[in-house]
Amino acid sequence: MEKTVLVIGHRNPDTDSVCSAIAYAYLKQQLGLNAVPARAGKINPETQFVLEHFGVPVPKLVDDLYPRLSDIRLAQPPTVRPDASLRDVGRLLVEHAGLKSVPVLDEAGSIVGIITVGDLAKRYYNELSIQDMDNGATDYRSIVHTLEGQLLCGELEKTFNGKIKIGASEPATLSTAIRPGDLVIIGDRVDAQLAVLQAGAAGLILTRDTKVTAAVRQAAERYNAVVITTPYDTYTTARLINQSIPVRLVMTKELVTLKTTDLLSDVREKMLAAKFVSYPVLERGRYVGMIDRGMMLVPDRQEVILVDHNERSQAVEGIEDAHLLEIIDHHRLGGLTTGAPIFIRQEPVGSTATIVSNLTWHRGVQLPPALAGLLFAAIVSDTLYFRSPTSTLFDEDTARRLAELAGIEDATVFAMEVLRQGSAIGKLPVQDIVRNDIKEFDFGEQRITVSQINIMDRQQALERMDELQQALNEFRRQEGYDLSLLMVTDILGEATDLLAAGSPQTQLVHAFGEATAAGCYHLPGVLSRKKQIIPPLTEAYRKID
Repeated sequence: MEKTVLVIGHRNPDTDSVCSAIAYAYLKQQLGLNAVPARAGKINPETQFVLEHFGVPVPKLVDDLYPRLSDIRLAQPPTVRPDASLRDVGRLLVEHAGLKSVPVLDEAGSIVGIITVGDLAKRYYNELSIQDMDNGATDYRSIVHTLEGQLLCGELEKTFNGKIKIGASEPATLSTAIRPGDLVIIGDRVDAQLAVLQAGAAGLILTRDTKVTAAVRQAAERYNAVVITTPYDTYTTARLINQSIPVRLVMTKELVTLKTTDLLSDVREKMLAAKFVSYPVLERGRYVGMIDRGMMLVPDRQEVILVDHNERSQAVEGIEDAHLLEIIDHHRLGGLTTGAPIFIRQEPVGSTATIVSNLTWHRGVQLPPALAGLLFAAIVSDTLYFRSPTSTLFDEDTARRLAELAGIEDATVFAMEVLRQGSAIGKLPVQDIVRNDIKEFDFGEQRITVSQINIMDRQQALERMDELQQALNEFRRQEGYDLSLLMVTDILGEATDLLAAGSPQTQLVHAFGEATAAGCYHLPGVLSRKKQIIPPLTEAYRKID
C-alpha cells in the first residue's frame, strides 16, 4: 500500500496552520500525491468554529513522528491451530525456507503460543526412546494423519494418552509386557497381534500396510481397541509417531508480545531483554504478524510537508526522524536542516493560506467552496482582518477572491465572527489561555515561549490579569522555560498587553520599555508576534550578548 505524506502545521495549531494543511493536502492530492492533512495539537475554538461552519472534518492528530513498529513490514509466517501435530509444523518448516517459528492461533485468531525450530530440536534431542504420550491427550485422527495411514477399527475422535511400545517379542512375552492402555507398533504376526489385544492394549499400529485378519478385527471390536495401518516400516513409524502430538503440548506459551504502536526504540530494548527468536505483533489486541531479531528494524521514514512553520522547536516531535519534502511558510527561517534539497515556498505575507491559495491557482486547480472558505478564514485570523502589520495587499486581494469562491455574502461580518470565536478569554481556563497559540524560540541558550490570545474587549482581559500572570508563572516553572510571554492582543483597540514570567527580564526592557504598574508591558500598535515581538526581542538579546 502506498504510504501517505503528512501535511502538518506547528504544535499548538492555529487556524492558519490547520486550514493551510487541509488545503495544501488537497492540492497535492489533485497532483497525484497521497497526501493527508494532519495537526500537531488540540484545535482551538476559533478553528473549530471555522471547520464546523464549512463542514470540513478535523484533521487527524499526530503526536509525534518517531518510527513505530507499524512502519515495519511484518513477517506473515504460516500459522497453525493448537491441535495441529508436530508433523504439520515440521512440513511447514521444510516448505518455507528460513522459517524459524510458527505462530499458534486459536479459532478466534488470537495468538496462544509459538513453536520454534528450537522447540522441535529440544524434543528430539531429549528423546532416548519413543516418547510416551501420557502427558497429554492426542486424538487418533492426528496419529493417522501423521502416519499417513488408515483407521480400520475404533473412532478418530477418541484420544490416546498412554505409552507406545514396539511388539517385537514372542506372543507369550508380549502378554506380560503389554499394559492396559498401551498402543503397540507391530508387524504381520497375527498371533502377536491377538496377544496384544488380549493383554488390554489400547490398539495396534500395523506397519507396511499389513492386512487385518477377521480374527484380529473381531478381537479389536470385542476389546474396544483401535487398529491403524501405515505404509511405513517399524523404525519409521516409531520415529513419526512422536510427531503426532499436538502443538499445544510443546509450544511456548509465555509470550512477549509487541504492539504496532510501540516505538522502535522500545521494541529493540524488549528484544534485547527477552532474547526470544520471534515476537508476535498485535494491533488492538489482534494478531497481525511476527517480527524476529534477524529482521532489520529500519523503517521507511514518514514523508512530511510542513506548513506555517519551519523551526524545530515548533515542529511535531520526531521531525528529525521524518523525510521532509517541502516547507510552505511565511515566517523567519528557523533551524531545520535536511539531507537533500527540498521545495520551499516562503513569502513575506500575512498568512500561509495566502501562499497556498495562489499555489493552487498557479497549478490550475479549482478550490472547492468549503476549502476557499477555510483559507479566507485563515487569512482573516492571521492578519486580524488586515489590521496586523504583517498583512499585505496580496493577502487582501487573495482574501477577496476566496470570499467570492466560498460564497460568503458579507466578508466583514463573517470575518468579525471568526475573530470573536478566537476571542475566548472570558470562556477559557487560564491554564489554556497561557498555552493558546504558543510558539517556542531559542535565543542562544535561552528557551522562550510566546503565546497569544486575541480579544475584542480589553476590560475583560484586565479583570483576569492577576490570574493570567499566576498561570503563566506556573506554566514556565512546570515546563522549565527560561522566559514565557503571553500576548493579550486587543484587535479593535490595536494594542497588546504583554505578560512575562521568568528572569532576568532585562531584554524585555530593552525591547519594549518599562513595565506598567500592573507588571505587564502595554504595547500600543503591536498586534503581530512575528513582526513586532520577535524581531525587537532578537535585537535585544543580540545587544546584551
